[in-house]
Parts: sequence; structure tokens; C-alpha cells
Amino acid sequence: MESTLSLPNTSRHIIVPLFSRLRTSRGQSNPLASYQELRKLGEVFPAPWGGYLVTSHRLCHQVLRDRSWRVPDLHWRLSQDDSARWSSPASRQMAASLPMLNPPDHTMTRKSLGNIFDRHSLARLRPFIEKTADRLTDRFREEARQGPAEFCSIVADELPVMTIGHWMGLPEADHGLLRTLTHDQVHTQELFPSRSQLALSDAATARLRQYFTEAVQERRKNPGEDPISSWLRAWDSTEPDRARADAAVHSLALFMILAALETTSHVLSASVRLLAGHPHTWEWLRRHPEDVPRAVEETLRYDAPIHMISRVASKDSEVGGVLVREGEMVQLMTGAAHHDPEHYTDPHVFDIHRTQAHLSFGGGIHYCLGNALARLEATALLNSLLKQDARPRISTPPRWEPRIAFRRMTSLQLTLD
Repeated sequence: MESTLSLPNTSRHIIVPLFSRLRTSRGQSNPLASYQELRKLGEVFPAPWGGYLVTSHRLCHQVLRDRSWRVPDLHWRLSQDDSARWSSPASRQMAASLPMLNPPDHTMTRKSLGNIFDRHSLARLRPFIEKTADRLTDRFREEARQGPAEFCSIVADELPVMTIGHWMGLPEADHGLLRTLTHDQVHTQELFPSRSQLALSDAATARLRQYFTEAVQERRKNPGEDPISSWLRAWDSTEPDRARADAAVHSLALFMILAALETTSHVLSASVRLLAGHPHTWEWLRRHPEDVPRAVEETLRYDAPIHMISRVASKDSEVGGVLVREGEMVQLMTGAAHHDPEHYTDPHVFDIHRTQAHLSFGGGIHYCLGNALARLEATALLNSLLKQDARPRISTPPRWEPRIAFRRMTSLQLTLD
């Protein structure tokens, strides 16, 4: 099987500027124009920096569901030439987390977690989440009475850390620190972090490692019914080496914080931003609150928290008629795939009545464990806002972090009409 695709110089001159544009304020506020230009190059094509870019929903879905494709684990990272990028402490820490493990390591770690967010667990969490959402939206409304209020810092950044902190039994006084460290750590997961961003990510990783090392030690001394204590019991039953068990639990705890905060914060802020820009949909939801979960799903399609997912070929594989050699990476542009006109009718339209599924939580064995929790938080927040007569209106253009893979809105100034 021979590759049928090469990348002409003209395409190189298109791709690099497009990715640079995606990092700008304009590109962050509306990445769809850049995604449309990328799709013109085809469903799959070589990336100028190596590997391949995949833009269609069909092929992104195919790769995510195919178990022969692997995540870029520690073994793969250490085999790369860019040691500063892939061998940094932050990158190594991520390689030890559940999303970056391949079987059999993934199988063992996933089993130790258990069914953490089943319907019974969510039923126990729901009253806390709904009460917290009401408290935060009340605080936001108080601020908004004086003029434009900052939704991200008051609500969207707070609800996820308060929820996961409560679930894990972490002191409320530590929530601010964990939120800040998470924002800094995520740089290592971006496409091309700068040296300064990698240094920031490494420093945040070191502090998070210290924090959760101490948390695991404390649960060793005083076990309870919290998740960390439960994971310790699970690992102790299969791993005789106490240090190895503690290290595994430490990675789980750290991963939970990293996975729960930024992505869910984005879903919360994006849902309110989109609904504020669609007043007729807001009024529909006020009259039909049973459709709130559908609004959450459409937010996840229209502006997912993660717009790029990486996979590595475990063997020579064909993707859309293109040969990808063993060890080569494909970067699935799921943000573009969610606006693929071959899969979605009028993909540029925010339509809460769509029925097609999205790829925001990945697929296969790496399907997001916290998907139900994120959905619950977003539903609780919108229900809380919709209970009031006032409708949010964007008063100042939102601001974003200059990223490509992980979306983060840093400012959403709203007034209430």
C-alpha cells in the first residue's frame, strides 16, 4: 500500500498561516472560517510539522473508534526527536495519566477507577451541583445589577472546581490554587507550546504533584469514603508495592483535576455565550426546559472544549486512502469535523434540535469518563439561569486564550435584560 497524498508547497503556505490565525483573537472568536479553509485541502493531508491532519467527521469518528490506533504514550514521546517538548516533566506526567495510557496499562488503571459517575453517584451529586449553581448565578445577578459582570470568573470557572473538589473531598480553601495550576499545566497539551509555556506547565505540574502526593499520604493515614481512599483500596488489592500503588492513585487524582476543570468551564461559558447570541433559543428553553440537555449537546458540537485529538498508528494503516506509517501521528481536527457539511446539515447554525451525535468526548476506550458529570453541571447551570426573567446579553466581545487544541474563554462580560 503506497501513500497517495503529498503536500505541495502551496498547501504548506496555507496551513501554517491558518494555524497562526486560529491563535488570534479573531480566530478564537470564530474558528469556523479557518476550519472551512482546512477542509478545502481534503479529508486527510500531511501536516507541515509531520504526521497528518484529519478534518472530516467520517474519518475522525473512524480513527477514534478503531482500537488499533493508540494514544501518544510515554514510550512514543521518548522516541521523538523534540525532547524539550515530549520529555518535559509536564509531558511525562500527562503520559502517566489515564487518557495517555494504552492497553494493558489503560485497562488496569480504568478498572481501578470503577464506575465513578454512574446514575447513583450522579444522583448523590445533583443536589450539591444544583445548589451551587443557584448560589453562583445569584452572585452573578447581584454583580450584573451594577453593570456588566464577568461570567467566567464568577460562575464558569467556579462551578467545576467546587464540584470536583467536593466530590474528591478537597478543602474549599485549595480550590483557587488548583484552578490556577490547572490553567498553567494545560500548556503542555497544546500543539506547539513555547519554551516559556513549557516552563510554566512544568512548574504547575511540580506543585500539583506535591499537592496530590500529600493528599494521598493523608488518605493513607485517615481513609474515608472519598474517591482517593477508594482508589487506594483498589490498588492495594492488586499491587503489593505500596509506593507503586500510591503513585498510581496520585496520577488518578491529578488527572481528575486536570480533566474536570478547564473542559467543563469552557462548556459552561460557551453554552451561555451561544444562547446569549440566540435570544429566540433562550426564550424557547424558558418555555421548554426539558430541551436544556439538547442545548448542552449542541454547545458540545458547535464549540467543543477540545478541538484537536491526537492518535498514533500502531501499524501501517490507511486513513481515507492515505497511508499512515506505524508510529506516525494523526491529529484529528474535531473542531472542524463538528462543522463538516457532509455530516451536519447547516453546520454553521446553532440548532438545539439536532439529532446527530458529536465527538466532543472522544470515542472507544478513551471515551471521556466525566461526560455525564459535565453534562449535569451544564444542565444545572442553564436551568438556574433560565429560572429568572432576565436574559443575558454580551456587552463586550469575549476574550480567549490563544490556543488551538484546548479552548478557554477568559472573559465573558454580560448584562441582564
